[in-house]
Amino acid sequence: MPAPLMKRPPGALARLLVAAWVVVAALLPGLHAASAQEEGPLLAYGLSMVGDKSRVRIIIRFDREPKMDTFLLRGPHRLVLDFAETRFGFKDDDLKPKGLVGNVQYGALDEGRSRVIFSFAGPFSIERRTVEEVPNGQGWRLIADIVSDTPAAFEKAMAGNRPAQHAARATEKTDRLGQTSTPGQQKPGGKFTVVLDPGHGGIDGGAEGAHGTVEKTITLAFALELRKKLEETGRFEVFMTRDDDTFLRLDERVRVGRQYGADLFLSIHADTIRYKYVRGATVYTVSEEASDEIAKAIAEKENLSDAIAGVELQEDSAEVADILLDLVRRETQTFSIRFARGLVGELSDKIELIKNPHRSAGFRVLLAHDMPSVLLEIGYLSNKDDEMQMRDAAWREKAVGSIVSAIKLYADARKGEDG
Repeated sequence: MPAPLMKRPPGALARLLVAAWVVVAALLPGLHAASAQEEGPLLAYGLSMVGDKSRVRIIIRFDREPKMDTFLLRGPHRLVLDFAETRFGFKDDDLKPKGLVGNVQYGALDEGRSRVIFSFAGPFSIERRTVEEVPNGQGWRLIADIVSDTPAAFEKAMAGNRPAQHAARATEKTDRLGQTSTPGQQKPGGKFTVVLDPGHGGIDGGAEGAHGTVEKTITLAFALELRKKLEETGRFEVFMTRDDDTFLRLDERVRVGRQYGADLFLSIHADTIRYKYVRGATVYTVSEEASDEIAKAIAEKENLSDAIAGVELQEDSAEVADILLDLVRRETQTFSIRFARGLVGELSDKIELIKNPHRSAGFRVLLAHDMPSVLLEIGYLSNKDDEMQMRDAAWREKAVGSIVSAIKLYADARKGEDG
């Protein structure tokens, strides 16, 4: 039976927790005031949208008064709401497009912070935004009235509505590990170090299959199983860029790999593409020019991960540009390609691969100049057969076993070369 890797898995639990709170609060009106003083995540347990193509009212209900930052982004036109750590109990029906609103995203952004993003069909303005307490101890609600507006009005509002401290936080180079980054620094014990990077996470759910499988969930499940099998060999130090439902920027993922002194960085994904008949695992390395149309489309999509999550980053530095230009003569790229070819060889005996399974494009997450890096698409959620396979524990076990074999062979070869 397929593993339960379904749509927004935390939502059901969150809704149960929130529902229990609402029932108790109704019976004990004084509970709300006391609970508001207690530590713990904010609860967002209801979302409703009413309106048409010219205006829409958005209402979010909370267990207590929410403190938030609000700002606008373009490309597409978005309203972004940042809260302290929040548990969400939104129903799937609440998230369906309504009037001006074309899409809703929500989830963890980083430690102690959560985000909700509303994407709109065009420029808009916030006519009214208020936070008020609901009578009879039934929590609090945010009410936002959004109206269609001109591009000029949106640009003016965006320029004056974004907190300066938020922009700084989005581009700061603070280490997630609380230490200075030292490229190539090896862990004690001399074991071969592997860093696994489950794609997406938190507010960035990634792709979604027809049966509700979410990319951020399947990549994490797959990476956790792979970590377990690698550790069981006793030969590897294995770390992960994330081991829970957390959002990381692309540059953070690379930096985490470098901090751990990765001998190999493996980013795991399960995208969707417009060609629904295309299926099978694909192994990607970085290149200045994409090897083909599919590789180019996948790279462009993955490189937008930060923007989709509402994080505005500075343009690529000169260092990144130099990396792309010099890839062909870098030793790191040679090692990345070597592992990619070995991985294709091991996978081909166990699972289905796409035609021409080793491809390349300008993936930002593979840009470390001192860390061999490969991106593995374990399949495509746009293909129903691939989606069902990814949810099957027996299939994942076969795929994981092949990857472990490929890493063993690569590590042995590197050890022999290093003496």
